[in-house]
Amino acid sequence: MSENLDLVRSIYSDWERGDFSHAEWADPDIEYVVVDGPEPGSTKGLVTVAERMREFLSAWQEMRPEVDGYRELDEERVLVLVHRVGRGKTSGLELVKTSGAELLQIRDGKVIKLVFYWYRDRALADLGLVPEGESP
Repeated sequence: MSENLDLVRSIYSDWERGDFSHAEWADPDIEYVVVDGPEPGSTKGLVTVAERMREFLSAWQEMRPEVDGYRELDEERVLVLVHRVGRGKTSGLELVKTSGAELLQIRDGKVIKLVFYWYRDRALADLGLVPEGESP
């Protein structure tokens, strides 16, 4: 297993428990891109990314990813296949478990880019990949 995959697994180990308090894994100039879903856009810099993530998480109770699998795409990129679970703070409604994906680009032991996909099919299409178990 590569060092990058070890790093990503450690990040998601915290996130699956709902612990988003650590950021030592992030480069100070990290880029955060939300490709699709309710609020697409991008931001750059650890402070700004942390604010955006805090704002997003504040609308939810117990929002967290559940990892379905990891795919090392190359020496810098790891794709994490996730289901997201949570409950709306205001509505109390449970989030339908969405099948998403998150792409982490790593350089020198730090995540330099985090790309967030609400829809896994979109991520796989953008990256030219097919779902596991399907032939190209």
